[in-house]
Amino acid sequence: MVMTMLHHAGGSSRAELTKRTGLNRSTIAALVAELVDLGMAFEVEPESVVGRVGRPSPQVVPNPGLAAIAVNPDVDAVTVGLVGLGGEVIRRIRFDTTRVPTVAEAINAVKAIVDGMRGEIDQSYSIAGVGVAVPALVNSEDGRVLIAPHLGWRDANLARDLARVLDYPVFAGNDASLGAIAESKFGAARGIDDLVYLNGSASGIGGGLIIGGTPLRGTSGYAGELGHTLVNSAGVRCYCGRIGCLETEVSMARLLAVLKLPRADQDDLDIALGVSRDPAVLAEVRRQIELLSEAISNFVNLFDPEMVVLGGFLGSLLSVGREQLTAAMIVRSMSSIGHTVAIERASLGSHLMMVGAAELAFAGLLDDPAGFVRGRAATR
Repeated sequence: MVMTMLHHAGGSSRAELTKRTGLNRSTIAALVAELVDLGMAFEVEPESVVGRVGRPSPQVVPNPGLAAIAVNPDVDAVTVGLVGLGGEVIRRIRFDTTRVPTVAEAINAVKAIVDGMRGEIDQSYSIAGVGVAVPALVNSEDGRVLIAPHLGWRDANLARDLARVLDYPVFAGNDASLGAIAESKFGAARGIDDLVYLNGSASGIGGGLIIGGTPLRGTSGYAGELGHTLVNSAGVRCYCGRIGCLETEVSMARLLAVLKLPRADQDDLDIALGVSRDPAVLAEVRRQIELLSEAISNFVNLFDPEMVVLGGFLGSLLSVGREQLTAAMIVRSMSSIGHTVAIERASLGSHLMMVGAAELAFAGLLDDPAGFVRGRAATR
């Protein structure tokens, strides 16, 4: 519990840990000493505060030398990052692909990038594991990708095959669900117990739900397919077979088409939408925001969240159309009678999937720090 608090806060004083846990000071001192002995954390002298009475409590900081490798394959790129304990993205490398990568091509790209970082890793870091955020239905038990429709992957043993070539334990999960966890622990929704997260990428729209402070996973870990909510009964047919799904009507591809751009990262899209005065662009933005508000209103009515967080290109739509989106949602949402639901843009930006994927790799370490160290010693 203490290690998890340190990780998600990026550090904390002994006094803060005592207050948050309800444990006494001597117990916290003993737990911190154990974590320091395990190499999980270290203590630093706090900055002096002018006018403060008494000796300030030492600051306990998670050891950033314990790190995770994060992976995010998508239709247009394979991104690999190095994330330290405490959530800092130390390194992020994006490998753009000329076409949608196969499973084998994605694995080869990840191996090449990690091999390029081996010198730095071996010298400065101890790797807890590898986390993979995939735009797919992923079996949370074994990291097997059941179907990644936009990638064209089916029944792929991604975690197993990556573990073989990287020689690290590998864990895989749905990208949007991991994005929700990242934003709730390190981003715009920190401290929010009830959250709806929507992520828009080149692969489509995925969703993640935090209910009562706990990620909603479902029986097999597949909960949160919010991109297949009906928003337009007269719309186009989705790959799932239905007509008018959110991700077919609100899409990055449609935005890029009216902007006449072959591709764009989030920063490029922000700029393009912010400066465009093209009537076709403005009309498409209004159309997508209207349909997005329809979906968000449904989610708000279903889950009664405190906050809705929009990531990827959906965050770009929010930046240029917040007023329209908020007004439409207030009209359609029943919960607006009781309270106002905050709509925020994901704050982790391009680091979002790296931080989310790393949480998978850090899970075992956080659950049992001493056991993790013992396990490492046994395998050496």
